[in-house]
This record gives sequence, structure tokens and C-alpha cells, in this order.
Amino acid sequence: MPITAQRVIELLELEPHPEEGGYFRETYRSDERIPSGALPTRYVAPTQTGAGRSHATHIYYLLTPETYSQLHLVESDEAFHFYLGDPIEQLRLHPDGSHETVLIGSDLEAGHRPQSIVPRGVWQGARLAPLMGEPAGKAAGAFGFALVGCSVAPGFDFADYRGPDRTMLIERYPEARAMIERLCP
Repeated sequence: MPITAQRVIELLELEPHPEEGGYFRETYRSDERIPSGALPTRYVAPTQTGAGRSHATHIYYLLTPETYSQLHLVESDEAFHFYLGDPIEQLRLHPDGSHETVLIGSDLEAGHRPQSIVPRGVWQGARLAPLMGEPAGKAAGAFGFALVGCSVAPGFDFADYRGPDRTMLIERYPEARAMIERLCP
């Protein structure tokens, strides 16, 4: 019997993400820190853990058909690693006004990539990719979830997280309006 999203949540001890949606668990936070004075000025906000930033952090992140990764922006580069399940469709809104959709998954022939980098300062959000013309996660044979990992360096801190302004994003990226509306509350 195939594994279910609920079973993955239980086995990996995932919790609802407090800002973005989906389920997550931090699996690594470097105990070495980069002092605030050595960081670029974009890291000006106070952190949840004190001065500076951890060298790196890693999380598990899971999406289901009922969840999505709300559009957001962070101050560090993020690397996504595909582990299991259905592909993820990730919208990226670049500072120059362009946008792209990236498929993170295991079907290389279909254009999926098992690893994907989101540069700092790029708005991003994601959902399960629609399969075979069906709604996201509902196609025949679909797992009904996607499990990925996300690595951030310097390490993630909620002080660096910016949630969306839906109106501003639609005005700035009108060609991506439909996807922005799906990925903004």
C-alpha cells in the first residue's frame, strides 16, 4: 500500500508551517553563527535566536492538495531537494519584473528538476502540480502529496521572512495574476 501524506507527517514529526502553509520540521540548524557585522546589510532585522545568523538550516517540507506554499520572500538563497511524491509547481517572481514556473520533481523527461535554487530576493510560492489535466494532486496514480527538503544559507530566520501584498504583486506581475491569486491568501 502506498504511503500517505498523513503517515509521512507522523513518521517525520511534521507540523503545520506557521507562516507559509504546508507542513514542516527543521532538521538542522548550524550551531556556528555568522556575526551580524559580517553579514550583508539586508540582514538588519533582529533574529529569533540572537545576533547574527546560523551558517545554514535544513527542513523537511510537505504539500498536499489542500495546502500550498504562500508567496513569500526571504533574504537568503534557498535550495529545494525533491524526495518523494508528486511534482511541485513553484512560481518565482523576479526583481526585474519577470516570472517563471519551475517544476520540482523526479520526472526528468517531463522537465522536472530534483534540485532547484531560489535566489534571495525572489518571491516564491508553490503547490502540487496539476497532473494529466486534473486538479493538483488528483490525477490517477498520484501520491496526493510532495515531500521536499529546503536548505538555506545563511540559515533561515523568521526575521527575514516577508509575506505577500497581493495587490502589489498583481500590479507588478500582471502576467502571473492567476497563479498569484492561487498562492496568496
